[in-house]
Amino acid sequence: MRRREFLMGAMLGPSTPSVPNSILIHEHVLVDFIGAEKASPSRYDAEEVFRIARPKLEELKSFGCVRLHECTPNYLGRDARLCARLQEAAGIEIWTNTGIYGAANRSAVPEFARQESARDLAKRYVSEWKNGIGGLKPRFIKTAVNGFPLEPLDRKLVEAAAMASLETGLPIASHTNGGGPAAEAQLEILAGLHCPAAKFIWVHAHSEKDHKFHESVARTGAWVEFDGISESSAEWHRECVEWMQGRGALTQVLISQDAGWYHVGEKGGGTYRGYTYLYSGFLPLIPASYWGRLLVDNPRRAFA
Repeated sequence: MRRREFLMGAMLGPSTPSVPNSILIHEHVLVDFIGAEKASPSRYDAEEVFRIARPKLEELKSFGCVRLHECTPNYLGRDARLCARLQEAAGIEIWTNTGIYGAANRSAVPEFARQESARDLAKRYVSEWKNGIGGLKPRFIKTAVNGFPLEPLDRKLVEAAAMASLETGLPIASHTNGGGPAAEAQLEILAGLHCPAAKFIWVHAHSEKDHKFHESVARTGAWVEFDGISESSAEWHRECVEWMQGRGALTQVLISQDAGWYHVGEKGGGTYRGYTYLYSGFLPLIPASYWGRLLVDNPRRAFA
């Protein structure tokens, strides 16, 4: 990014908090919680989703955002073809993912993932990276653990993600139930496989209320993601950001909203929360000097 462009965006002030070249690293367009065995594009009207999502993305673009990471994993409603269409129509880059999501009491874990080895699952992820999905190439690995202590299936999914990361260079975004202890346990698995901590993103780190874990994970070189930013959570997220800045660890922090999305199974897709509160409501709560670090520099490093 050109530093001059960012300074011009920052000078607009809290009333128009545009951040040129910014990236939202954890959002959703569509999610289906029906379960791995039933999830299918036949359960929704892609044209309806397109009509609803497109203006939300176009609005986001007006705030300077150039890329959105669509974090819906396979078997939970991932639709790369839809994302490819929206990317072209809205003029904003959309990244999709590969991997298996092990949270939500395993509802999005297909039977083959329970039976196959970590190496076999890693081969599946690498194949999607090589061959693409619905016109898009996955740019990160999305996985999840269901809690702490990690169960054998949790460990296998993390091992598969680490193996695939070593072969592809893709970062691992791990939805982490179980807070700091679960994040540290995953980092131990990565270390055992010689996968760099810098490839690990602790998703939903804001759910951990003890800041000592935020700092300790950041010190390993891993990424601490405070997503879920909304009007009701803004003060806690501000505290998380300021605390990390005070410890000299803001260089390892990512922020996003976990917003959207079209809820498959609900009439009209339910309530679709847009993607702009982070700009209009949250950024004015923190110094403008943080904006470029959190929304431009750190995302580009974490997902390089």
